[in-house]
Amino acid sequence: MTDASTAVRPSPATWLKSSYSAANNECVEIVFHDELASIRDSKAPQRGMLTVARNAFAAFTERVKAREDIHEVL
Repeated sequence: MTDASTAVRPSPATWLKSSYSAANNECVEIVFHDELASIRDSKAPQRGMLTVARNAFAAFTERVKAREDIHEVL
Protein backbone atom coordinates (compact mmCIF):
# COMPACT_ATOMS: atom_id res chain seq x y z
CA MET A 1 0.00 0.00 0.00
CA THR A 2 1.20 3.52 -0.67
CA ASP A 3 0.64 6.66 1.32
CA ALA A 4 -0.63 9.97 -0.05
CA SER A 5 2.89 11.27 -0.67
CA THR A 6 3.80 8.43 -3.04
CA ALA A 7 0.39 7.51 -4.50
CA VAL A 8 -0.02 7.38 -8.25
CA ARG A 9 -2.39 10.08 -9.49
CA PRO A 10 -4.34 8.59 -12.41
CA SER A 11 -6.50 10.72 -14.66
CA PRO A 12 -10.26 10.46 -14.09
CA ALA A 13 -10.78 8.90 -17.53
CA THR A 14 -8.72 5.81 -16.65
CA TRP A 15 -10.90 4.49 -13.79
CA LEU A 16 -12.84 1.29 -14.56
CA LYS A 17 -16.10 0.24 -12.91
CA SER A 18 -17.41 -3.30 -12.56
CA SER A 19 -20.10 -4.44 -14.98
CA TYR A 20 -21.92 -5.61 -11.82
CA SER A 21 -22.22 -2.01 -10.62
CA ALA A 22 -25.74 -0.94 -9.71
CA ALA A 23 -27.48 1.74 -11.73
CA ASN A 24 -26.85 4.17 -8.86
CA ASN A 25 -23.08 3.67 -9.33
CA GLU A 26 -22.45 2.22 -5.88
CA CYS A 27 -19.34 0.25 -6.65
CA VAL A 28 -15.60 0.26 -6.40
CA GLU A 29 -13.49 1.53 -9.26
CA ILE A 30 -10.05 0.38 -10.27
CA VAL A 31 -7.22 1.70 -12.39
CA PHE A 32 -4.15 -0.27 -13.40
CA HIS A 33 -0.65 1.18 -13.61
CA ASP A 34 2.56 -0.57 -14.63
CA GLU A 35 2.93 -2.83 -11.58
CA LEU A 36 0.16 -1.36 -9.40
CA ALA A 37 -3.63 -1.41 -9.06
CA SER A 38 -5.49 1.43 -7.33
CA ILE A 39 -8.98 0.90 -5.92
CA ARG A 40 -11.44 3.55 -4.70
CA ASP A 41 -15.07 3.93 -3.68
CA SER A 42 -17.08 5.31 -6.61
CA LYS A 43 -19.40 7.15 -4.20
CA ALA A 44 -16.52 8.98 -2.51
CA PRO A 45 -13.47 9.19 -4.77
CA GLN A 46 -12.24 12.24 -2.85
CA ARG A 47 -11.57 9.99 0.16
CA GLY A 48 -8.56 8.51 -1.61
CA MET A 49 -7.55 5.14 -2.95
CA LEU A 50 -5.86 1.95 -1.92
CA THR A 51 -2.88 1.02 -4.08
CA VAL A 52 -1.51 -2.53 -4.11
CA ALA A 53 0.79 -4.60 -6.30
CA ARG A 54 -1.04 -5.57 -9.48
CA ASN A 55 -0.22 -9.26 -9.04
CA ALA A 56 -1.59 -9.18 -5.46
CA PHE A 57 -4.86 -7.69 -6.71
CA ALA A 58 -5.06 -10.34 -9.44
CA ALA A 59 -4.52 -13.11 -6.88
CA PHE A 60 -7.23 -11.62 -4.65
CA THR A 61 -9.80 -11.41 -7.46
CA GLU A 62 -9.07 -14.96 -8.60
CA ARG A 63 -9.59 -16.21 -5.07
CA VAL A 64 -12.89 -14.33 -4.78
CA LYS A 65 -14.09 -15.73 -8.12
CA ALA A 66 -13.24 -19.27 -7.01
CA ARG A 67 -15.48 -19.09 -3.94
CA GLU A 68 -19.25 -18.90 -3.66
CA ASP A 69 -19.11 -17.35 -0.19
CA ILE A 70 -16.98 -14.20 -0.29
CA HIS A 71 -16.97 -14.04 3.53
CA GLU A 72 -14.67 -17.07 3.61
CA VAL A 73 -12.05 -15.05 1.74
CA LEU A 74 -12.36 -12.01 3.95
